Amino acid sequence: MTTTRLTGGELHGAVRLAADHGARHLRDLQEPEGYWWGELESNASITAEQLFLLEALNIASESDRKGIAAELLATQGEDGGWPVWFGGPADLSITVEAWYALRLAGIPADAEPMVRARDCARALGGANQTRFFTRLWLAVLGKHPWDSLPAAPPELMMMPPRSPISVYRFASWARGTFVPLLVVLSRNPTYPQDPSLDELYLEAPGSVHGPPPRTPGKLTKMMSHLMPLARRYNRKPFGPLRRASEHRIREWILDRQEADGSWAGIQPPWVYSIFALHALGMPLDHPVITRAIDGFSTFLQHREGRVRMQSCLSPVWDTALSTIALAESGTGDDDDAVARARDWLLAREVTREGDWRRIPRRGEAGGWSFEFHNEWYPDTDDTAEVLMALLHAGVPRHDHAIRRGVDWLLAMQSKGGGWGSFDVDNTSSLITQFPVCDFGEVVDPPTEDVSAHVLEALVECGVPTGHPAIRSGIKYLRRTQRADGSWWGRWGVNHVYGTGAVVPALIRCGLRPDDPCIGAAVHWLKDHQNDDGGWGEDIRSYADPDWVGRGDSTASQTAWALLGLMDGDPGSDAADAGARWLVDTQRADGGWDEDAFTGTGFPLDFMIKYHYYRLYFPVTALGRYATRMQA
Repeated sequence: MTTTRLTGGELHGAVRLAADHGARHLRDLQEPEGYWWGELESNASITAEQLFLLEALNIASESDRKGIAAELLATQGEDGGWPVWFGGPADLSITVEAWYALRLAGIPADAEPMVRARDCARALGGANQTRFFTRLWLAVLGKHPWDSLPAAPPELMMMPPRSPISVYRFASWARGTFVPLLVVLSRNPTYPQDPSLDELYLEAPGSVHGPPPRTPGKLTKMMSHLMPLARRYNRKPFGPLRRASEHRIREWILDRQEADGSWAGIQPPWVYSIFALHALGMPLDHPVITRAIDGFSTFLQHREGRVRMQSCLSPVWDTALSTIALAESGTGDDDDAVARARDWLLAREVTREGDWRRIPRRGEAGGWSFEFHNEWYPDTDDTAEVLMALLHAGVPRHDHAIRRGVDWLLAMQSKGGGWGSFDVDNTSSLITQFPVCDFGEVVDPPTEDVSAHVLEALVECGVPTGHPAIRSGIKYLRRTQRADGSWWGRWGVNHVYGTGAVVPALIRCGLRPDDPCIGAAVHWLKDHQNDDGGWGEDIRSYADPDWVGRGDSTASQTAWALLGLMDGDPGSDAADAGARWLVDTQRADGGWDEDAFTGTGFPLDFMIKYHYYRLYFPVTALGRYATRMQA
């Protein structure tokens, strides 16, 4: 790590060297096929649930048990529990899942780590107070009563897409999970396991209610009262309607299995689709289930005897942002690495009509997804970044793929001028009141960071700044700016991410740096710069205003802030100090250290560490800084 403090004229040269060094390191990480793919690290529940699945299906090997146990024991916190993010407090649900996974792996209940975990879980309220999905897993494993869980009839699948309680009112990630759950919560598939869980309960299993919905409303109480009726109906359903509903669910699930065996490329729909199909009579050796089980191998990370499961894969996102980083650092579009990335991205275009068209009934396919395989759920954020990467890689604006992507993004704009990630106007408050919705987000409303990326991409691709969609998007971003001058970050932590995304987008859309909107954002960035010159924001800022813009400096968050300043106030002392911090903290190999989780899945509930954020964002920021300073 460089420790020499740079001043004056030395800084520009040092920044150029650091950007070049980081770009070389990034090139070394590119796969031969042309893509980049860094690990997407989350929390211990994903790894524990992998063992739950293997044990339930009776296919767990001793190697699986040892590798998963080693990972869980290595990530246990000093307080005895397991957190949602690195350095965070113990989480009850994750701790209960990790404890039981270790029991399934053969770790004795009286082993010292298990005793500490047990005491932690009990101090946090015990297994009855875990989130719905934890209690659901425990029911599947025969450790929690099904009758204490919410019930849902498969007949909900028959509701038309535009009805208030249609499955298409759920966000894409929740929809892919909820549809198979309609079978799981009615047929109650159970795969009993031997180890006891009794010592993690403070009361009899299922004797007290778990957490309420995350965003309760006027209908929450009524829905809870409907649960006994739904459970009673599930015991004696109307035969023809039940058979038709289950058949539709089965076909819906089968239609959406991806080439790699997954569903939507993410873990929750994947595992519950397997359980639903098996509950509907599909044998475990059926090719669909075999392909699904085999597909998990790509998601596993094996290191030093430890096995960690990823909830999702991010190659399209990583490749687009890495391509942009190389271009910003000065790599030409005729470079081999850029050309291979361009060709790989072009081959990943999604050209089939997916769920996104069921409610708005407009738009033609032409976007990109996050994962290697996800034909049903392209997203606007990836599409925006891929379009900008393709432009950087020399693809002309009039290229058919560029035009299709632009047209799709225009069709995906919501009524208020912003963009959600996967769907249009996906804002139902009724859906959020379902009793199963005590964890994460189940709707996909427009957000500031995604809208900023889309606006920037549209303008870069040639959409005039006077276009109605651009004007409406600008109004949305003006309207959502916080009183302190910042913007909230939905998919990255947090106001530093949102503000660093919005400022460049608004400048591309024609706003001047002296616009009050930009001035307030620049003031906020400067006001929240750390004394060391970097920026950081603690995850607790999602709940506690005192943490907004506050936290130890990290490479990715410093880069986001610097990108905002490079458009809002490029010659400022704050921008110089941010660039200097990145130069001073660069490792000898060209990368940066970063333990913090700066990516967001669901604010506070599911946080992510993208292992390449600490590389391609700093390279992008330093490359842009060097270019602007030279100009």
